[in-house]
Amino acid sequence: MRGGEGVVLLRHLEKERLPAAGALFAVLTLAPGCSIGEHTHTGDTELLYFVSGEGTALDDGVARPVRAGDAMTTPDGHSHSVVNTGTEPLVMVASIIRS
Repeated sequence: MRGGEGVVLLRHLEKERLPAAGALFAVLTLAPGCSIGEHTHTGDTELLYFVSGEGTALDDGVARPVRAGDAMTTPDGHSHSVVNTGTEPLVMVASIIRS
């Protein structure tokens, strides 16, 4: 996904009844070693909540560890990526809201 390594499993939590500003509300699962490539958000904001596992998120070029219970926001014009650095699946809930 977004030029990352491996496969990201995406399961929509809601697709039919998202409000007009809602672009995505889904569970993303990254197997160990898999990643979402670095990308910049244009015209939207992404919210991530980490449900289980552990990894590293690049937040505007700054690497930080993430694990269950953590959250991050990537506003319009900012960039991020996520890699599963653990031994278990990294599971997160993602919501993308159009600006």
